[in-house]
Amino acid sequence: MGHHTRVALIHVSDHRPAAPAYQRLADSLNRRALRTLRAHGYDPTVHAAGDASIATSLTAARDADLIVLMGGEDIHPSFYAGAHDYPRSGVHNIHADDAQISLVRDAVDRGTPLLGICRGHQIINVALGGDLVQHLPQDGAHRLDLPHGSKKYSFTPHRVQLHDSDWADAIDAADPVQSSHHQAVGRLGTGLAAVATAHDGVVEAIAHIDAPVLGVQWHPEHPAAPARQLTQLVDGLADRAGRNSIHPHLRNPRVAA
Repeated sequence: MGHHTRVALIHVSDHRPAAPAYQRLADSLNRRALRTLRAHGYDPTVHAAGDASIATSLTAARDADLIVLMGGEDIHPSFYAGAHDYPRSGVHNIHADDAQISLVRDAVDRGTPLLGICRGHQIINVALGGDLVQHLPQDGAHRLDLPHGSKKYSFTPHRVQLHDSDWADAIDAADPVQSSHHQAVGRLGTGLAAVATAHDGVVEAIAHIDAPVLGVQWHPEHPAAPARQLTQLVDGLADRAGRNSIHPHLRNPRVAA
């Protein structure tokens, strides 16, 4: 038997001593992504970009056949020339931002398929020169307006509108998605197109016009989402990279470093 397709799940940190409830949420979402991908025949591993050197994170990504950037804290506004004082700015992890931005640029250069989830979707846009809407109206459309500093994390189910039929194999617009975010993709980065939006026009998915790179603002790894929501996204990217998703052990020829 050949090797299973290796997936690097790159998240922010394993250690948030000041935010234990948020750490538990992040860990639980990582675990569900791992279980779902393993059950679908992939070989996933988890790496924390904020807890290692950028070189270590790059190596983990380059050793994989496919990369998934998970959710997490807001990206520091210095990376997209945003205002430093904005509503609910919270905590930033500049080292994780720097590492994940480097991973996106490297993946685009190498043609490695990459999926960004929530923060990961925003990282893709920032890495390629785009910016972010720093705070959305808190009307419950994308995140419940809980009191600032609340230890609860609530997700809002909603639907998205798909604008590019080429991604219909990866994104099923009939499925509700689970969101919890107060920022969104603003000006698109170089080479990116908006392929799905919410009812209010917020960009829900972006894709690179050449590279096998896709970002989604929702959480396909959430327990309330059907397992196929994550696997369809990953399979769709694998297909675009020339990999056979029915036989995921068939690895794509790698571009030399």
